[in-house]
Amino acid sequence: MAKPNYNFQKAERERAKTRKKQEKLKRLEEETAKRQAERVGETDPDTSTDAGEP
Repeated sequence: MAKPNYNFQKAERERAKTRKKQEKLKRLEEETAKRQAERVGETDPDTSTDAGEP
């Protein structure tokens, strides 16, 4: 029977944790960008019509 390699197991857990955090951060940034794009899309027509009147 092989002796367990605790350092390797810990490193694997740390890599998995880091990967999960990165995926979550990426997803949150995408959602934020999507909301900001929607907000800009709502305000753009208002500002463009105001800019065209004067």
